[in-house]
Amino acid sequence: MTKPRYGVLLVNLGTPCKPTPECVRCFLKDFLSDPRVVDLPRWQWKPILHGIILNTRPKRVAKAYQSIWTEQGSPLKAISLQQRDALAAKLEAQHGAVIPVELGMTYCKPGMAEGLAKLQQAGVDKVVILPLFPQYSCSTTGAVVDGLAKVFASQRALPEYRLIRDYHIEPSYIGALKNSVEAHWAEHGRGQKLLMSFHGVPERYITEGDLYRDHCEATAKGLAQALGLTEDQWLLCFQSRFGKEPWLQPYTDETLEALPKQGITKIDIISPAFSVDCLETLEELAIEGKNEFIAAGGEQYHFVPCLNDNDDHIEMMAQLVNQHAGYWAK
Repeated sequence: MTKPRYGVLLVNLGTPCKPTPECVRCFLKDFLSDPRVVDLPRWQWKPILHGIILNTRPKRVAKAYQSIWTEQGSPLKAISLQQRDALAAKLEAQHGAVIPVELGMTYCKPGMAEGLAKLQQAGVDKVVILPLFPQYSCSTTGAVVDGLAKVFASQRALPEYRLIRDYHIEPSYIGALKNSVEAHWAEHGRGQKLLMSFHGVPERYITEGDLYRDHCEATAKGLAQALGLTEDQWLLCFQSRFGKEPWLQPYTDETLEALPKQGITKIDIISPAFSVDCLETLEELAIEGKNEFIAAGGEQYHFVPCLNDNDDHIEMMAQLVNQHAGYWAK
């Protein structure tokens, strides 16, 4: 068997295995225990997490997951696996040789340790690590780096690896977003305004040096320019805030409630921070966001799906991998 030149580890955040309160509780415990996600002192945060959140949120969050669950399971995991297979096929076609690709999650299964172990079993000792977070944040890509360090801490022989930190203004990424919006408009018509809703983080993270807001703004402006939008035809906003401290603004939910009062009753909304449709897009935006907008007086609300396993999204991933693999690919 010929040894692979290198392998690829795709990394996404993670998802419960089942849409049940028990599985959701396990996922939330893992996710919200990470200091990269909630960086409060442990003595302060643990009583809140274990005493309140893990006893009150799982049932409600499980119900939300149930509204989007599919026969293949969690949309995030199912689509991520489709991306894995599509990228492996693309790379093999380009190189005329097998380039193993595996999936690892920051939280729950399959974990990064499992993905790396499969690559090592395939003979890989050089790995391109592609976190599927276009915009860098300490709470996402930073958590991936921490997770890798934990995996490598127990190994004697480490693989050589290259981490793709972000790709927020890669031309092929902006182009794939542009194509998805234009295809959606061609099928559903075009609203008065395009909302670009990114996952939020606490404002404090930005003042402490996180690059996330700058990356989100650059992505939004790049997409608006690619689509030929004027300043009054698009908006940047932030969703999914948690807790009492200020998060990045404007908030998506408040924006959806305010727009009809300003005469904007027909909108399209996309979430460029997510590479795969998941709870935050399929339930929070496509369902809850629409309900909020219509209840506030809106008339037409169209959600533009994530790039998922679209051909130009997979081509973008292949370009990133080839770029970072460098001489490994020769």
